[in-house]
Amino acid sequence: MQENKLETMDTEQDQTLLIEGRNAVIEAFRSGRTVEKVYVLDGCQDGPVRTIIREAKKHGAILNFVEKDRLTKMSRTGKHQGVIACAAAYAYSEVEDMLALARERGEDPFLILLDEIEDPHNLGAIIRTANIAGAHGVIIPKRRAVGLTATVARTSAGALNYTPVAKVTNLVKTMEELKKEGLWFVCADMDGDPMYSLNLTGPIGLVIGSEGTGVSRLVKENCDFVAGIPMKGEITSLNASVAGGILAYEIVRQRLFASGK
Repeated sequence: MQENKLETMDTEQDQTLLIEGRNAVIEAFRSGRTVEKVYVLDGCQDGPVRTIIREAKKHGAILNFVEKDRLTKMSRTGKHQGVIACAAAYAYSEVEDMLALARERGEDPFLILLDEIEDPHNLGAIIRTANIAGAHGVIIPKRRAVGLTATVARTSAGALNYTPVAKVTNLVKTMEELKKEGLWFVCADMDGDPMYSLNLTGPIGLVIGSEGTGVSRLVKENCDFVAGIPMKGEITSLNASVAGGILAYEIVRQRLFASGK
């Protein structure tokens, strides 16, 4: 008889819910829990494993086929049975939920999109800023980015309980769909136009790039404006969450000025 095991996996950067064992992983999918990644013993093709693979593809989880040593190293129970899943600590929202929230508040949509942010502390800090700045939600990509983990929740200082976060397969496609809803996009880049010279009012999506390489080429090409943050010191770059906070509050300042408040 297999036990359902929910454990916490600690890594150098993160904390995520770990689900071990075939029945436990299958039940996680069937219960509606958000499963982000599934690690399957390479070459294993029995019935339960095929079911897990099918469920992972159906729900958009990232599949990784690995050697037994990798699973053994990850396992906390020693009873992984060739399958380990990583689940989000918090549930995701839909992009439509964010637009609905803006309509409910009678406000122009204000969304923050993150392009491959991998540090959970940065993600948590940005969600906290998004909440305080009145943004209607945060959008993150499915791949090459940190998800909603315990570390993110802790760093957000509770904001994750109030600010919707959506995970999308393709950030560029999501931007194109949001443009049809009337949004336009501004991204942060050190070579952009001074942010004070840009009109950042109206329905807007603020795009923040990764810690190391900034906004990717395709995402940047789909932005309507590129905003630069004035820098007067010897250091020429900012932490992703700090840059996001500065631009978010320039948007807040311009909105307040435009509304006469």
